[in-house]
Amino acid sequence: MRGLNSGAAEQTEVKIHLKTRIQHGDEKDSFELFSNGRYYEKGDSFFLKYDEVQEEGTIHTIVKIKRDEEALILRSGAVKMRMVFKEDEEHAGSYESQLGTLMITTKTSKLTHTANRTRNDGEINLSYQLFMQGSPVGKYEMDISYKEEGIEQ
Repeated sequence: MRGLNSGAAEQTEVKIHLKTRIQHGDEKDSFELFSNGRYYEKGDSFFLKYDEVQEEGTIHTIVKIKRDEEALILRSGAVKMRMVFKEDEEHAGSYESQLGTLMITTKTSKLTHTANRTRNDGEINLSYQLFMQGSPVGKYEMDISYKEEGIEQ
């Protein structure tokens, strides 16, 4: 028999720092996002939820890590996107905006997740190539760190 809390996972408020580096040919770009979000575990997966405010509007993001070997990023709101990451594999996804839906593919070269579950903090590191409609968009490196609010390092 499962506990009384089996339907709803306990969520912890966390501070999230997202750093993305993009390389397309000789061009390099990077950006950072600082956001408040929530961390929770359910079954063999853990989740980060946060919002990102952009010109197009607010984007709600969910990052799911399953058994520390597969990641899923879901975005909804102003932009809808679904990307799957698993080391050394290609996965189809989609990107939907006001202009329509585009098919995207991720080819992941690195996926790591380190977590300190007693302090509810950790880091996700992703390296992948992104293809849109079959054409290369660039190489991406994404680092997402999260830390329970009020806990000092």
